[in-house]
Amino acid sequence: MSDARRTDAVLLVVALVWGSSYLSAQTAVAALPVLTVLFARYALSAVACLGVMCAARGGPRGWTRDEVRAGLPLGMTQAAVLVVETYGVAHTSAANAGLIISLTIVLTPLLDRSGHPGGLPPSFYAAAGVCVLAVGLLMSGNGFHAPRPGDLLMLVAAGVRAVHVALVGRFTARRAVRPLHLTVLQTLIGTALFLPPAAATGLSGLARADAATWTQLLYLALFCSVFAFLAQTWAVQRTSASRASLLLGTEPVWAAVVGVALGGERFGPLTGLGAALMVAGTYWGQSVERAHRTRTPSTSPGPAPVPLPMPGSGGKGRPGPHAGPPVDAHTAARVGPRTETGPDGRPGPHPEKDSPCPTTTPTTG
Repeated sequence: MSDARRTDAVLLVVALVWGSSYLSAQTAVAALPVLTVLFARYALSAVACLGVMCAARGGPRGWTRDEVRAGLPLGMTQAAVLVVETYGVAHTSAANAGLIISLTIVLTPLLDRSGHPGGLPPSFYAAAGVCVLAVGLLMSGNGFHAPRPGDLLMLVAAGVRAVHVALVGRFTARRAVRPLHLTVLQTLIGTALFLPPAAATGLSGLARADAATWTQLLYLALFCSVFAFLAQTWAVQRTSASRASLLLGTEPVWAAVVGVALGGERFGPLTGLGAALMVAGTYWGQSVERAHRTRTPSTSPGPAPVPLPMPGSGGKGRPGPHAGPPVDAHTAARVGPRTETGPDGRPGPHPEKDSPCPTTTPTTG
């Protein structure tokens, strides 16, 4: 297998892993309380990330002031995203959850306007309208009725995630931030936040959990978080940003495929149409935003604009040198690793090195 095909395969595996996370979370919360699942996921991720950080540098290294200043608020907003998202996936289908959360792609540019002087073009709002229509169809099931609570929670999760992604750029732009160290800090914050409520609901459930439940917890922590983050970082250095993000942007498609194939979920005509419109609308909106960002250099003195979390944006590659670094393993696919392109258009060194992340001035996520 050629290097290019191997890299594509790794990126597709990352997209598949993230798409499957909704069904895994749904299965885990069927056996354990949501807060217990989140505590276990964070704690296992923290242990694994600490091990990777120590192994990579031959010993623990401290966090910089910039990393602490960014990690504390971002750790809390990430935890808020996962709370709403996990409660949502417990009360809707895994396919719907993966599709609705992709609304983050069209919500983020509306919150982060630093890269869009003069506003977004009308075609972007048309794409956003397609996504809104898609949400209505996804919520309708096989006939129009009151939306399920889980669908509404996933809508809220998409909004909170868009806020989180916008804050990524604000807190990490032009600062010495190492992605792995920031990820470790966020997992530790999440572990601390979820320990008290998980203890109150009873951690003994973890001891009594069967092998299938522990398999889901380990999958969420080690594969959907640690493996996916590291694999994405490795792969995006070996391909173009656009190609990487195109492959990573198949995540909602995989969420639907996994939900139908493994979760026994079914799409009626309306939900099938909604799924198709959601994928088309998010791809359209992202391509419009990327083209507008490229054509319109930012003159704002504020933080570098945050790229969109879908194809061409830098992927859970980034389109240009103004992109900020990823902040956590779970949202890396939606925020994406920083890639600085050279004259040949291919990504340059990734800031995962132990030196501080380089900062750049926005020229055009």
